[in-house]
Amino acid sequence: MAVKIARQQKKIALIGAPSSAAAFLPGSEKAPAALRAAGLVERLQSAGFEVIDHGDCAPRMFAEDDEHRRARNVNEIVAGLTDLKAHAEIAVKSGALVLVLGGDCAQTIGLLTAARRYYKHLNLLWMDRDADLNTPASTPSGRIDGMVVAGIIGKGAPELVRFWGEPPLVREPDIYLFGVERLDPPEQEFLAKSPMRHILAADVQRKSAAVAAKDVLAHLHADSREYVVHLDTDLISNAEFPAVNVPAEGGLPLSDVRAALTEAARSTFLVGLTITQYNPDKDPDGSNARKLIDLLVESLSVRTEAETPTPTPQPESAAEAVPETRESAPQEPDVTLPETSS
Repeated sequence: MAVKIARQQKKIALIGAPSSAAAFLPGSEKAPAALRAAGLVERLQSAGFEVIDHGDCAPRMFAEDDEHRRARNVNEIVAGLTDLKAHAEIAVKSGALVLVLGGDCAQTIGLLTAARRYYKHLNLLWMDRDADLNTPASTPSGRIDGMVVAGIIGKGAPELVRFWGEPPLVREPDIYLFGVERLDPPEQEFLAKSPMRHILAADVQRKSAAVAAKDVLAHLHADSREYVVHLDTDLISNAEFPAVNVPAEGGLPLSDVRAALTEAARSTFLVGLTITQYNPDKDPDGSNARKLIDLLVESLSVRTEAETPTPTPQPESAAEAVPETRESAPQEPDVTLPETSS
């Protein structure tokens, strides 16, 4: 029997994923607590949302893990993803927008895996300065944060690839990298051959962030297919938001990130959003936490301003709620060949 899920524009299911196990340094595991303490829940409620708080997963901590130099902390990361998946499956089934507070970028795998229990087909908008397409064979650091997208498409660390029983978790044509700036040579080579699309930060600014986001969302069929958004806070200009793990010159102005995220939040087909890489250790006065809360509330508020849609059953992409080993045959979307932005 297929599970019918009516998505609720004005409901948010909040989950904390306090992990720095995949990151390049400790601190991001404190992000969920810092954002809660800075008033995130209250601000969302004041904006008109009903917030269902599913609590926090168990903390997963940064470690050097020199025994696994090509995929550091991978066993701890998988344990954390198992925890998050259990929380997120309940949240996705409720029809609320699932908001995952990371933590490191690997947490997006937990949300995607939970959503795939109910949806045969998912698209992914990856808003990040990095492509995260390295593999254990190409990684310069061994940190999983630089390999998350590779894991999602079935080409990364085997432990992450196997986390979804029948990879890929999301197909290459169904992922769009938004705002990338930092590409290692193996990543550049991969993107030149892959059907995965990307748009550079410079091109986002040239087109205007809102227009660029609308174009990307049209490519992802966001008006008719379920999708997840990943936002790495290092996409924001370091001058405006320095409390991230790997700061560097560049990035997008905060106003551009807000404009793009607002466009991404409009559709009823948005299943979930992960927020990653905010590091409270680099934010002693809490000013960056307040900026991030402002960004989230102002962007997501577009959902409360629109008329509440009539709840409808799942479209053809609805899947039976059965274990991950189920066979699935996603329908091939109508896609065009990539236009390399670089």
